[in-house]
Amino acid sequence: METQIENKPAATGVVLVAGKEYMPDAKGNLVPVSAIKTQHLMEDEVVRKIIGFAIPLAAQVRRFREHSFADLAKFDRDLEEHYGLVKRGRKGKGNVTYMTVDGLMKVEVKTADDIVFGPELQVAKGLIDECLIEWSAESRPEIQTIIANAFDTEKEGKINRSAIYMLLRYDSDDPRWQRAMNAIRDSMKIVGRREYIRFGIRETPSDDFTSITINIADA
Repeated sequence: METQIENKPAATGVVLVAGKEYMPDAKGNLVPVSAIKTQHLMEDEVVRKIIGFAIPLAAQVRRFREHSFADLAKFDRDLEEHYGLVKRGRKGKGNVTYMTVDGLMKVEVKTADDIVFGPELQVAKGLIDECLIEWSAESRPEIQTIIANAFDTEKEGKINRSAIYMLLRYDSDDPRWQRAMNAIRDSMKIVGRREYIRFGIRETPSDDFTSITINIADA
């Protein structure tokens, strides 16, 4: 006769097998609750509690982001209609700031290119390494640090984008360096665009804006 497995509410992580309480471990094995250390059960409980709030909150933030962009898009269409402009709405407009009449509240929409780096980047690294070997006695420590940070691929094979951009601002008469910078520029490919929305508020028009912190860039 097959054993009947009855699930308790998903929030507990506990399942009943023949009337006894078990919890699956990371490998999928059912472990008797009585055999699990108290501190691990307490940890499990607090994580499930936090995630229980995080999931609906993330969904709410996602809906808020969608509604905010929809409201701004409708405003843009109304504005274009007001001036007799036939256009496709907000898409492709770039950075825009919307403000209240009193100047105390603002909504900013920022766009940024999603950039990846192609194989030319490794060619650039080879040329830069040649420069460093020859410059080692005279090159400034800061440029060596920037180069080391730019091509540090220890973390998930990712490069340091900000350090790469800093390299492009560094001038040198060495033709190898110039070819390396050209290789970096050629390696940069735009694969898409991302939109960000930010909110600001202040007490008086002479005050600086304070950000309303809602991290919805990836919502």
